[in-house]
Amino acid sequence: MSARLIIVGPPGAGKGTQAGRIAEGFGVPAISTGDIFRKNVSEGTPLGVQAKAIMDAGNYVPDELTNELVKSRLAEADAAQGFLLDGYPRTVGQVEYLDALLAEQGTAIDAVVQLVADQDALVARLLKRAEEQGRSDDNEETIRRRQEVYTEQTAPIVAAYAERGLVVDVDGLGGIDEVGDRIQAALSSRGLTAGV
Repeated sequence: MSARLIIVGPPGAGKGTQAGRIAEGFGVPAISTGDIFRKNVSEGTPLGVQAKAIMDAGNYVPDELTNELVKSRLAEADAAQGFLLDGYPRTVGQVEYLDALLAEQGTAIDAVVQLVADQDALVARLLKRAEEQGRSDDNEETIRRRQEVYTEQTAPIVAAYAERGLVVDVDGLGGIDEVGDRIQAALSSRGLTAGV
């Protein structure tokens, strides 16, 4: 079954983990702008150098760069029947860009999975991950700043999709399988069943 999905939630809510599981279930690629930017950073590309300075300050890469990156990725063959976007769109401008891009193809977003979780629990989770993975972009000050930026920039996005009835809220705290089961149940209630 084809599905065009978005997963949103504050940093540390488990988007990356759940995105992979959802995408595998639906047979579509999980497209994470964060992973793409981190790959560019590790390879030292010009975009990577620019993105690293922005991300290290706890901010997001500008719309223009991100939109072009996503457009190029969605044009790849594996995304023809659907995709799951993780980390995009993050601004109203990106929502409008994505709407127009999909409209050109005669498609639209099917659902937006919103992981919800307590902010302090997420900060603790991210600090633990930073220690385990040695991630320079994860210290408490930067984590809290990213949470603030997420709230400021992404709340209007969720509101825009909620107005269309596309948002399904899922509790993002708990075991990976437990959260995954909640997501599948939420999507099934919208007529989107994985593995069909």
